[in-house]
Amino acid sequence: MKTVVIVGGGFAGLTLAKTLSKSPHFQVKLVVGNNYHFFPPLLYQVATAFIEPSNISYPFRKMFQGRQNIRFCMGNLQRIFPETKTIETENGNISYDYLVLAMGTESNFFGNENVMKDALPMKTIDDALNIRNHILLKLEQAVRSKSIQDRQRLANIVIAGGGPTGVELAGMMAEMARNISFKDYPEVSSRVGKIYLIDGSPTLLGSMSKRAQDEAFDVLSNLGVQIMLNTLVKDYVNDEVILSSGPAINSATLIWASGVIAREVKGLPAETITKGRRIIVDAVNMVKGYDDIFVIGDQCFQTSDENYPEGHPQLAQVAIQQANLLAENLGKLERGKPLVSFRYSNKGSAAIISKYKAVVDLPKFSFTGIFAWLLWLFIHIIPLVGFRNKLKLTFNWFWSFITDDPTLRLIIRPSAKETVAKDTVSA
Repeated sequence: MKTVVIVGGGFAGLTLAKTLSKSPHFQVKLVVGNNYHFFPPLLYQVATAFIEPSNISYPFRKMFQGRQNIRFCMGNLQRIFPETKTIETENGNISYDYLVLAMGTESNFFGNENVMKDALPMKTIDDALNIRNHILLKLEQAVRSKSIQDRQRLANIVIAGGGPTGVELAGMMAEMARNISFKDYPEVSSRVGKIYLIDGSPTLLGSMSKRAQDEAFDVLSNLGVQIMLNTLVKDYVNDEVILSSGPAINSATLIWASGVIAREVKGLPAETITKGRRIIVDAVNMVKGYDDIFVIGDQCFQTSDENYPEGHPQLAQVAIQQANLLAENLGKLERGKPLVSFRYSNKGSAAIISKYKAVVDLPKFSFTGIFAWLLWLFIHIIPLVGFRNKLKLTFNWFWSFITDDPTLRLIIRPSAKETVAKDTVSA
């Protein structure tokens, strides 16, 4: 029985692990820094206090109960040692026969140290909860402030990045500002803060159809979102968002949804790494120069697909399809059969904008409105792990939309004493 070590528990890693766990030919070891899988497309709803983190997350060990040939190893990858077929994690070394990297991406701050230090990324559950706490704390400070300028600075929210994440965040925040702020904050007689959505390209949702782009712009504009296109965030200093054009925006909140970069892997030759830190792979997702190391999902760069000569988009469907094919190819590899090249089948994309407003691009046509919203909801509930997650999310979703008043606006954070103690232990 060959040992397959999979690093990363996102769409790609989890799909591969679950598929291989059904095979009697492989022992699977899944290596992840957290002990749970989570569903990234709904992170922004955790960040806006619309749903609970438990709605979109599930423990790996519970998920794998009863599966004899799969083991979960909690720990972050430190380095690969291809010559000894081992990886080093923060909790020890692990040997492999086949190694699969599926670590995904992290926020790309494009070398701007001030933005990296003070902006709020949204790539993990921790990030989403941090955004939720930060915004709620700033609003509490705003209602206590005697200065209108301070109130505006504390209540303003700037979102950098006009892709699906930025659009969905802006729409949800605008809805909550319109429906909830006056109930939660009666001290404020009128809406003080503004929501700004900034992107360097000439359109929102740049990868989607023109119909989707126009719908997103119109709906968000009608909700009061200040959309600034062809504009870049150049710096963030003393609560001032400095732009490539126009005056700076005073805001205590800058949410960074403006770009991603593949997670770093130490131990591979420099010539295997390309733009965006992605790892170059061949048609079967194998790293050049190795017959036992594969990369799938957002972390890989594959140009062999004739329909995507510049590499595949970093989407969940690409990751899932690559994982399914790699599971088949690993079986073929063991049986000495020819491997199948990867070809991405585009099933479409979708983004929610606001209540009952969404956009859906299918391969042959696009549509918007409530039917797009319902389809968006359906396709984002089906992939959730566990029946309980699906049931909880569906109930919470519809209750929050019916009442326009989700009840999760809790400021929960470690005390200063707890934080110091944690830092001391880590050191």
